[in-house]
Amino acid sequence: MDMTTQLLPPQLLWPAALLALLLLLLALWQAPWRLMLSDHKLNIFLGSVVFLLLLWQLRAGLQPGLSFHLLGATLFTLMFGWQLALIGIALVVAISTHYGIGDWPALGINILLLAALPVAVTHQLLQLSLQRLRRTFFIYVLVNGYLGGALAMLLTQLAGTLLLLQFSDYSSGYLQRNYLPFAPMMIFAEAFLSGMLSASLVLWKPEWIRTFDDRRYLNGK
Repeated sequence: MDMTTQLLPPQLLWPAALLALLLLLLALWQAPWRLMLSDHKLNIFLGSVVFLLLLWQLRAGLQPGLSFHLLGATLFTLMFGWQLALIGIALVVAISTHYGIGDWPALGINILLLAALPVAVTHQLLQLSLQRLRRTFFIYVLVNGYLGGALAMLLTQLAGTLLLLQFSDYSSGYLQRNYLPFAPMMIFAEAFLSGMLSASLVLWKPEWIRTFDDRRYLNGK
């Protein structure tokens, strides 16, 4: 769901751009750059950005603002932490905008909707699972991978739908007929992508997934 300037008023776009900029500056400040520069982790990060950019090109579009594509935000957050996930997905949003998907004045709102929101959902769910649930491999994958991906997509779609209902010319009836019936399929697909790939990384490349710690989830289990 990529927003455009024809859908939203300027008085919403500019505050959104400022908020997105502040979040990105905070992420840049707190990101573990020293860790990223060791053991070729920066190459993994940049390769993941390219993979996500290609994934976003697999989209179905109906009307402006009513496009379907996978987010990948949950997997990014589990792999790199919320700071680098926000930076990486924002970069994907900017590159996509450069190639004509969306427009520059709506960049801020798209970063908030497609990057900040799903990253925040995944990060908060991860913290909650660490505090309230047993720390096992299956909890990590099922809760943070599958459920995290589903919740991230669900809340992103809900937020986008509310924005369109509040500010665009789309009626609730139009969205109910032409957009919302397809939303559950995207929720399932996002959950499957996040869960399957997070489980694969934990098994085969655990050093690529920053939020998974063998000592926390495996030792003594």
